[in-house]
Amino acid sequence: MNTDTICALATATGGAICIVRVSGHNAIPIADSLFRPATNNAKSLADAKANTLHYGSIINTEGEVVDDVIVSVFRHPHSYTGEDSVEISCHGSRYIANTIIQLLIEHGCRQANPGEYTQRAFINGKMDLSQAEAVADLISSTNKATHSMAIAQLRGNFSSLLAQLRDKLLHITTLLELELDFSEEDVTFASREEIISLVNDIRIHISSLAASFKTGNAIKHGVPVAIIGKTNVGKSTLLNHLVGEERAIVSNIHGTTRDVIEDAVDIRGVTFRFIDTAGIRHTDDEVEKIGIDLAYRKIEEASVVLWLSDEKPDELSVADMLERCRNKKLLSVCTKCDDGQSRFDLSLYGIPTISISAANEIGLDTLRDKIFELSDIPEIHANDVIVTSARHYQSLIHALDCIDRIEQGLSLGLSGDLLSEDLRLCITHLSDIVGGTITTDEVLSNLFSHFCIGK
Repeated sequence: MNTDTICALATATGGAICIVRVSGHNAIPIADSLFRPATNNAKSLADAKANTLHYGSIINTEGEVVDDVIVSVFRHPHSYTGEDSVEISCHGSRYIANTIIQLLIEHGCRQANPGEYTQRAFINGKMDLSQAEAVADLISSTNKATHSMAIAQLRGNFSSLLAQLRDKLLHITTLLELELDFSEEDVTFASREEIISLVNDIRIHISSLAASFKTGNAIKHGVPVAIIGKTNVGKSTLLNHLVGEERAIVSNIHGTTRDVIEDAVDIRGVTFRFIDTAGIRHTDDEVEKIGIDLAYRKIEEASVVLWLSDEKPDELSVADMLERCRNKKLLSVCTKCDDGQSRFDLSLYGIPTISISAANEIGLDTLRDKIFELSDIPEIHANDVIVTSARHYQSLIHALDCIDRIEQGLSLGLSGDLLSEDLRLCITHLSDIVGGTITTDEVLSNLFSHFCIGK
């Protein structure tokens, strides 16, 4: 592990205050060399107790005051990184913050790399790898759902469940390997029925975690909703009213929208990415044709499709849309219904229909509720475990493959040594999620490089 003392700006400049974070073996002595207490009889930072605040000034090499500051002192292991740490709260001037950082570097610090504070917290056992990744998710959370998922993972809910599964797998492995040690005595430490039951229970939990990735990925990146329909049925008008600003050009001229326009909207604490597409019609305009082809591709990417029409579609159009929206949640939206009454209903085709007038804001709340319902996003609670990382998902899928082989081996009556090999491999895949087997600097550096500097 790198033993350098590191420093970085931990907050954005330009506000009332900002914080410069210092961590490492020499964090307190280096900060102390720049700090002058406000009163003559005050303790130096080197003599300060842990978890205390100290008011004074940062002094440059010429003995001039850079800024009046409050310094927080943390001593290992009771700090974010598990090392001696100092946080200098100064005024929010970029010049002041940069000057303090430069002084720290001149006195022996090194500028921290992206994510290096959290990486040190992981290495020093303050959190496991899944919790460290949750820190990045918490920082980037944009709504209640992403915040709740990050908090649950940061609190160790995911890690705790994985630990329980690993313990069960290790218990089975131990029983099988004990049998091998006493093979000559023909001793059985666990019935195959008991092992099958335990393996089946583990499969249920791992399968549930893997299945949650679809929900977690949608919440983390936003649920894609495609707005499609013929020209001039109100697609751009709807997008503008949903996002609350003029994002798309609204005109009576057919074919105004030729490219994809996308924006995000928060509905019940979940982000939905609405995609306005080119109007679908026959045209000889080559540019418009490209836009229509792109609209069809966006249908494939969407989870929910809003099919806007201002008149009842014919059966050929209905059949075509049902074919294109297989495995999608399709909602028929009858537009320009100023009286709130729908002019058609496609529920006979299995397509729910609602009526709106976007221009007059009629039916938009009902539309939002219906979109949320179709998204199948469950309500997220504090203790829910939902997988959001593709890395975690891949490890779970690999673990399930091992469980498949174990179950097949049990059904075929394979020996304990062959079963133990897959059991240990399954444990390894689950351990990868929390960092139990990740030891190379290359892997860790790649993971933490996506963090911001100062975290």
